[in-house]
Amino acid sequence: MAGNDPYIHVESEVVHGDAAARTMLAATFGLAGDLPSRVTTGCGLRVPYAMTSPRPDRVTCLACREHARRVHLRLAEEAERLSRMLGSVIGPAQGKLAADWHRDLAEKFSGAQG
Repeated sequence: MAGNDPYIHVESEVVHGDAAARTMLAATFGLAGDLPSRVTTGCGLRVPYAMTSPRPDRVTCLACREHARRVHLRLAEEAERLSRMLGSVIGPAQGKLAADWHRDLAEKFSGAQG
């Protein structure tokens, strides 16, 4: 893909957290690893990291929005299922909170809100 892609994408690993982990390491240890210059997106393209966002109101690529919606719905189901398992470290109430958060994000990525 040439450098003329005008869209803002979402990383293929929607809940990845490279930037969050980098910030935590920098704050804790004074270490700052480099973020990748290019990443694979939900639509399958490799784009500069700066052309991605985890925020639904910023993502303009429709295929990436759909990818993020599916991932958040799957994570919501997983959070609820895991919280009901015997011996789980999170209870059903915490699992429901996490699932509700993911479902809310999925709805925002679908464009149903805002």
